[in-house]
Amino acid sequence: MSNPILSIRNSVKRYGPVHALDHVDLDVAEGEFLTLLGPSGSGKTTLLTAIAGFTDLTEGNVSLRGRDITKEPPEHRDFGMVFQGYALFPTMTVRQNVGFPLKVRKRPASEINERVDECLELVQMGAYADRMPSQLSGGQQQRIALARALSFKPQVLLLDEPLSALDKKLRADLQWELKALHDQLGVTFIYVTHDQDEALSMSDRIVILKDGKIQQAGVPDMLYNKPRTRFVADFLGKSNFLNVKIKGRQGDHIECVAGDEAFPVDATGHAGTVKDSAEIALRPERIRLAEPGKELLTGTVKQVSYLGERCQVLLTHSVLGQILVSCPTWKSGIDPTPGLQLSFGWDTDACVILEAE
Repeated sequence: MSNPILSIRNSVKRYGPVHALDHVDLDVAEGEFLTLLGPSGSGKTTLLTAIAGFTDLTEGNVSLRGRDITKEPPEHRDFGMVFQGYALFPTMTVRQNVGFPLKVRKRPASEINERVDECLELVQMGAYADRMPSQLSGGQQQRIALARALSFKPQVLLLDEPLSALDKKLRADLQWELKALHDQLGVTFIYVTHDQDEALSMSDRIVILKDGKIQQAGVPDMLYNKPRTRFVADFLGKSNFLNVKIKGRQGDHIECVAGDEAFPVDATGHAGTVKDSAEIALRPERIRLAEPGKELLTGTVKQVSYLGERCQVLLTHSVLGQILVSCPTWKSGIDPTPGLQLSFGWDTDACVILEAE
């Protein structure tokens, strides 16, 4: 990446014997919407707070446009910050909250008023300028927190799970608004979440962390379609995992065997040889269901979960074990019920061969 706005190099954060960050290297592009994704304890919030200056690194450095800011306090980094808990001042009005960063920077009153009006319009909260935070809903408070973070035109906006306290529908609505705001302003966003759907729907690029280390980074569709390891395939979406033996290779396809079941798998770029073991990931939505005999394999329906536009079907197979299938409910032609036998199969490029962790 040429001329990144932010560079994190060899970043380590230790708490006694525990590595919250374990030699992390990361570049962030100008104007990028970058999401740090991972389970609790993965290091994502530690990395964000190290960027913000709230956490001192044990080793490593943080650079802004090539300038080392590792030792600079948060107030000198000029980054905007939005927290999960809003962190609004309860005794200040909305207008006073949004204008507070500008007041601290001793901007003229006329400039503060003009900028506050601009930011409130950005988040569609202009009509609420004179209300107190206690008079606002959770979603409205989060909009005000966002307006406050943007008020002084930060170079980078840091967002620490800002939507996690909201209900599902409001969270989905604000995802659209946040992404639209990012596209409109062009400010660099670094966003922390453990929500896979948030990460996939909003990000230009996702960094997946586990145990303080980056497991894989890339654009959303690449990470989803080509996970490198079982952890990434399992954390970002759902997958079936099959342990197989490689029986043979023909061009970009290998013949895989699980028990006495054989099936071809696309192996472009995979260097495995005959007799090697491998683990493959198979997304539930890439599996087809059909009447018995119409696909390669046959299983028995164990459980069905209706999810509106989709149906999740858990099959049992004598060799492969349990297989999760996700299929559309609208005019699918299949009505799976527990105990029913169905055939199932997939295309050769549906599976991904995983690296050992």
